[in-house]
Amino acid sequence: MVLTSSARDYVNRMLQDISGMKVLILDSQTVSIVSVVYSQSELLQKEVFLVELVDSITKSKELMSHLKAVYFLRPTTENIQHLRRQLAAPRFGEYHLFFSNILKDTQIHILADSDEHEAVQQVQEFYADFVAVDPYHFTLHIPSSYIYMLPAVVDPSTLQRFCDRVVDGVAAVFLALKRRPVIRYQRTSDIAKRIAHEANKLMYQEESGLFDFRRTEVSPLLLVLDRRDDPVTPLLNQWTYQAMVHELIGIQDNKVDLKSIDKFSKDQEEVVLSSEQDSFFKANMYENFGDIGMNIKRLVDEFQQVSKSNQNIQTIEDMAKFVDNYPEYRKMHGNVSKHVTLVTEMSKIVQQRKLMTVSQTEQELACNGGQGAAFEAVTNLLNDDSISDVDRLRLVMLYALRYEKDSPVQLMQLFNKLASRSAKYKSGLVQFLLKQAGVDKRTGDLFGNRDLMNIARNMARGLKGVENVYTQHQPLLFQTMESIVKGRLRDVDYPFVGNHFQQGRPQEVIIFIVGGTTYEESRCVALQNASNPGIRFILGGSSVLNSKRFIRDLEEAQRVARSNTSIV
Repeated sequence: MVLTSSARDYVNRMLQDISGMKVLILDSQTVSIVSVVYSQSELLQKEVFLVELVDSITKSKELMSHLKAVYFLRPTTENIQHLRRQLAAPRFGEYHLFFSNILKDTQIHILADSDEHEAVQQVQEFYADFVAVDPYHFTLHIPSSYIYMLPAVVDPSTLQRFCDRVVDGVAAVFLALKRRPVIRYQRTSDIAKRIAHEANKLMYQEESGLFDFRRTEVSPLLLVLDRRDDPVTPLLNQWTYQAMVHELIGIQDNKVDLKSIDKFSKDQEEVVLSSEQDSFFKANMYENFGDIGMNIKRLVDEFQQVSKSNQNIQTIEDMAKFVDNYPEYRKMHGNVSKHVTLVTEMSKIVQQRKLMTVSQTEQELACNGGQGAAFEAVTNLLNDDSISDVDRLRLVMLYALRYEKDSPVQLMQLFNKLASRSAKYKSGLVQFLLKQAGVDKRTGDLFGNRDLMNIARNMARGLKGVENVYTQHQPLLFQTMESIVKGRLRDVDYPFVGNHFQQGRPQEVIIFIVGGTTYEESRCVALQNASNPGIRFILGGSSVLNSKRFIRDLEEAQRVARSNTSIV
């Protein structure tokens, strides 16, 4: 049940059975799906000499009959129309059509009618309709992701497209894994309920034959959650390697754009951070920032040893040995400079934005009580001129989420101070967050202060002390997974869809967060899988968030809500 392997196998099967020179034609979504599991050099090994986007190839008229065209597209109306036009005047010798999800009968008829020149050799469904960023973490990169925060009446068609894409993505994951799950959802979320019901309808009614796999003793579980149940995790600064890179620089499809950083060679303006392709990253992606520094020093020392031995070339045999090892040496050089650059850049940002001070207060707000001390700490940081606007905004948001019921007067003082100190602060954004994700809207025990067990656990943790003040926060997802492992996920809070219930504890669980996941949560899932081999979790979401993206989604939802004043 490893997603990267499933997606990679599909790409392998597409390319290896078609001999000769090929052009691979993708759309804006499948380009992400392929790029996270397959490198350019691997594509070349499979004789793919050209990679094109389907909409740009429509504009070209050049004949290339020596190439075989391998299309891998989402089965959208738009893509079918592109194909219809391209098949009317074929430019390539052969056409092999692969779709990332279920084709409708009408789409198959359109393709058959369009193939007058009989250029199409095959049409297949390969269910890789998700971006497998890590072995147990996938995303769907849905644009307009903010729409989940708004009532259905605001923009029904955009919301329907959003739901359709989530259901398609989740269905593809289960088809790739050859499973049909029982489905549960977060009771307080209308959008989670809608997606759960639509997924159930697809898997048990509309396409029940396709999902009729050999039964496992206990059915897998699909649990649909709403990001607003834990708005704290995407607001926090991060201190473990992968999460920190995404928070401070940004990761897109396992690539980091470094163009904005000076003193950087042309070939390293964009670097790959993939646990599948980089052994140092795989070993260190979940380590905290302090340990990363030490481990990179070790990596640099190893590289210097190799460099020294390479300088000692005295015979023809030495030279031949160096030439043989050169690709590996060059790769090692690229890897060392990549990680050194990333850590150096992040250290700079941490100092410039005083993130150690800011983050300490964030962690206190997220993990510990003490409203008076928290108010004082946030006020001091709001008054500090060296703290950035976005960090001030996040601090007030975290304070508001924690103490919205306890101190309305002090909360109002912080709102006013924030508005006066931060020119960029959009008035009412924190209030909009509370309306979306305040205590009355949430299901889970976000701050561990509702449930007696959680209160006791927090007290015990407080007495023992924490290993690292910057990484003491645990996402709400951790508790949810713990409840599933112990068979304690309450039916009243997370009802089942239809009459499909769980007999015994599931061994395979896919948790989908509507509104997006974070790398802190994917770390939580990877550590849970490593420590509990009896049950395997996979995490998916509509996007991969950092605080910037989460706040941008909030702002966009607030803007749309305001233009529909009837719902504000």
